[in-house]
Amino acid sequence: MGVNLIFRIAAVGILVSVLCQILKHSGREEQAFLTSLAGLLLVLFWMVPYIYQLFETMKELFAL
Repeated sequence: MGVNLIFRIAAVGILVSVLCQILKHSGREEQAFLTSLAGLLLVLFWMVPYIYQLFETMKELFAL
């Protein structure tokens, strides 16, 4: 996991929080919720390969 991924996650977090605040102040609560959910899913899809690699490493470590 490189620093590039951490910066991308931080950028998505900042962008989603700004969009959510704008949408909440304009009275669009549902769209703000969907925006935050979309940001969460995007970051999770980025993290899935690393989580898979972690579990594979743990499986190899404890395999006897």
